[in-house]
Amino acid sequence: MLEVRPLRPADRTQWGLLWQGYLRFYRQHLPDEQTNTTFARLLDTSRQPHGLVAEREGKLAGLVHYLFHPSSWSMTDVCYLEDLYVDPAARGAGAGRALIEAVYAAADRANVGTVYWLTQEFNAEGRALYDTLARRTSFIRYER
Repeated sequence: MLEVRPLRPADRTQWGLLWQGYLRFYRQHLPDEQTNTTFARLLDTSRQPHGLVAEREGKLAGLVHYLFHPSSWSMTDVCYLEDLYVDPAARGAGAGRALIEAVYAAADRANVGTVYWLTQEFNAEGRALYDTLARRTSFIRYER
């Protein structure tokens, strides 16, 4: 049985493996100090971002991090689903869908109507799932 739940301090090792897999997938590397800071922020319920994990039989199958922020286009906050990753060995069993739906539920509890996220064009497997859960927009991202 799959359980989606908040991140716990005891999850550090398993979360770290998922986090490193996520960073590798997106061809990124962060210093250990940033990873440690991110994990600490996720555990602090008074701060953002928020962290959830999908657990099956004592093993973490996936993670999701999200945050709420004001928007000039909305009277209410919006929700940015910042990071989503499912262990390749656990894909296809519903963890990604369950994590996104848990973020939707958190947004509903916070009275937030819009949940959005970004992905790489090459993420065909993820995009196949996302197409069943959300509407793709035509925005192109720029950053400095």
